[in-house]
Amino acid sequence: MILIGIGGNLASPRFGSPLDTLAAALVALQAEGIRVITRSAWYRTEPVPRSDQPWFVNAVASLATHLAARDLLAALQTLEEQFGRVRSELNAPRVLDLDLLDYEGQVTDTTSLVLPHPRLHQRRFVLLPLAEIAPDWRHPLSRLTAKQLLSRLTATQPVERLPC
Repeated sequence: MILIGIGGNLASPRFGSPLDTLAAALVALQAEGIRVITRSAWYRTEPVPRSDQPWFVNAVASLATHLAARDLLAALQTLEEQFGRVRSELNAPRVLDLDLLDYEGQVTDTTSLVLPHPRLHQRRFVLLPLAEIAPDWRHPLSRLTAKQLLSRLTATQPVERLPC
């Protein structure tokens, strides 16, 4: 299973609201030959760490691709740039954020690629949509399921399911 987190909290001049921008990004993935198998609901989430920036829209999607993990990450980052993402400071507001969460259970820790995503098990805004589409997915290191990881988090980070 290949999993990505998708999020953003800034409107795009080209695509509109964060929700419209994220939906357009999923269509753009398909155009690159990266098939979206399933996507969670959209969630409205507070920035982490807490700040006065706009709240995010987030989801998790499972993908199918012939690209290797490193090449998929490069494709995701290229798409972020095409959608207007500017990398400035850590945790800055952004138009589009595409995180490679897991790639078929691979464990990798290099300067350019870390799998599984190093903070996914700490983020309610990732685990809630992940548990929605793949409740029995197991973290490659802890071997805990998405549901188990989610149950270990406190509900201090607000996450609201958006109506579809």
